[in-house]
Amino acid sequence: MTSQSLFARFAALHVPGNPVVLYNVWDAGSARAVAAAGAKALATGSHPVADANGWPDGEQVPIEFALANAERVVRSVELPVSVDFEGGYAVDPAIGAANVARLKQTGAIGCNFEDQVIGGEGLHPRAEQARRIAAIRDAVGSDFFINARTDLLLKNKDADDALIGEVIDRGKAFADAGASGFFVPRITDPRHIERVVKAVPLPLNAIAFPGAPATGVWALAGVARISHGPFPHKALMKQLEDSARAAISS
Repeated sequence: MTSQSLFARFAALHVPGNPVVLYNVWDAGSARAVAAAGAKALATGSHPVADANGWPDGEQVPIEFALANAERVVRSVELPVSVDFEGGYAVDPAIGAANVARLKQTGAIGCNFEDQVIGGEGLHPRAEQARRIAAIRDAVGSDFFINARTDLLLKNKDADDALIGEVIDRGKAFADAGASGFFVPRITDPRHIERVVKAVPLPLNAIAFPGAPATGVWALAGVARISHGPFPHKALMKQLEDSARAAISS
């Protein structure tokens, strides 16, 4: 399959009300396993990539390793692969855009791009984050799927109407800057989801976690993509620990 068809195939999976489920992977082996389970597309998670290779999360994985790992994942399957690229390993829009252009060269068809200040406090100002997204779009062309993430709900646990208004403002700005999708980790209330879906002209990505609403609930609210973040890796490591404990103590 050509790379162009992979880009189009991935974008077409984002259907409000019929969300694509991305069970996040971290290396070529996990990618093959999830592909064998019937996945329509794959996405890496920065946290499991870091955990699996001995680094903390938060762009502590060296960029050269991150790019090489992305290429290994892409080459291991015949599916579209999106890569969690955190903040693009740069604050400066031009440098971040150049880094994402390098990511595209690995064969990845898209990336997550977040607005929290890596290694610092809070979020990048909305206008500045929009400039960063616009620079990436200019660098990678129209086909690359930029899943623009806002961490407003991660930084503020109480999601009231005013905060959802801020989420919407960011989503609109990101859409105007050229984003392909809008990722809002920890959005859970169907009322909030419906409000965001109605106001922001981008497919909405939510993240599954223990205690999160069922897929059907999110689908009815208009979610177009459900990620699983670090939780598949955490569950597998717990299973490994339990199996090892049983073997060692037997």
